[in-house]
Amino acid sequence: MAVMIGVDPHKGSHTAVVIDRDEVELASIRVRSSGRQVGELLAWAGKFADRIWAVESAGGVGYLLAQQLVAAGERVLDVPATLPARARLLGSGRSNKNDANDAYSVAVAALRAPVLPTVAPADHAAVLRLLAKRNKQLGAQRTRTACRLHALLVELVPGGISKEITVNRAARLLESIVATNAVEATRHELALEHLDDLRRLDGQLRGLHQRMDDAVKASRTTVSELFGFGPVGTAIAVGYTRDVHRFASRDRFAAYNGTAPIEVSSGGRLTHRLSRRGNRQLNHAIHMAAITQIRHPHSPGYAYYQAKLAENKTKKEAIRALKRRISDALFARLVADAEHHTGPGGQAGTTAEADAAGFQPRQPALQVSHSRTRTERRSPRPNTRSTRATRSRTPARTRT
Repeated sequence: MAVMIGVDPHKGSHTAVVIDRDEVELASIRVRSSGRQVGELLAWAGKFADRIWAVESAGGVGYLLAQQLVAAGERVLDVPATLPARARLLGSGRSNKNDANDAYSVAVAALRAPVLPTVAPADHAAVLRLLAKRNKQLGAQRTRTACRLHALLVELVPGGISKEITVNRAARLLESIVATNAVEATRHELALEHLDDLRRLDGQLRGLHQRMDDAVKASRTTVSELFGFGPVGTAIAVGYTRDVHRFASRDRFAAYNGTAPIEVSSGGRLTHRLSRRGNRQLNHAIHMAAITQIRHPHSPGYAYYQAKLAENKTKKEAIRALKRRISDALFARLVADAEHHTGPGGQAGTTAEADAAGFQPRQPALQVSHSRTRTERRSPRPNTRSTRATRSRTPARTRT
């Protein structure tokens, strides 16, 4: 009899619960996180020959356990944390929050979910994803350091640095400052310390970008041939997409990266709005590619963007349409790479052409109702009492 084994992983322990097709609990176990965790779980589950493991957040805290089970020849499903939470909330008698109930909810969610991704051994895409995460962390740390440095500089020099803070500009400014009291001397010393941190982070970012460039070349992906996808954007695209075959179509891929509008219809009113769902890192990479194409007239997306503006689309609406177009082109590249998987991670080269200028979605990426905005150009309205009611009924522009 086929059984589902739900696992609630934690840093110090893992709790597993076995259920049958009728959601009846058959057995449970709790093992400590150690080098013997997989052996103990497999010995315990040995009496269930036909079994499937369902690990909550197999890409997060349950990553190591899930990879160890896959290496042992087990079939493992990745269960998002939201599904067990819903199952626990709707289940009767198991609403209490504890490890055993969480593991049971994971098993129920995996048993009833129509489609769940199967955990595969880590490949080259995992390398790119790790480097992309590190790039985001270092970038955020550099931004915080630059802000702290600027806060000290404006207390030493009126206005501080008017342009972007760089190591050389900050160093020249600090060299010109002569402290006149103990407070200014302390601020000057702290600013020098932040300057050293900024110099160190810049060096780390340069080295990381070189590593990302080497990793992208090793993957032999053609995503980097799309206009606007450099080493960082390509690493994000390939690393966070992982197996492109888990998306049934380019529409599903667009929903995953947040470039597909969300339907919010009710009754006879058909309305779509901007999506805030999906992988925000992948959405950011597509957004930066769109901005890059807009800034270069020779890019494949520039003419498309200008055509949308000629259709009386707002700039934000035109950017959203271009982002969806780039998402479709990116999906085509990833599919072509997967079909020619001869390199690390199944991202080999291909000669297939899939540019943003020649890949038209089956449906417009943004329609009039998608952003709840009017497509006509708005002219300034007179500031009179008679127009207040009209202004209150005018839909507000949405953010990108």
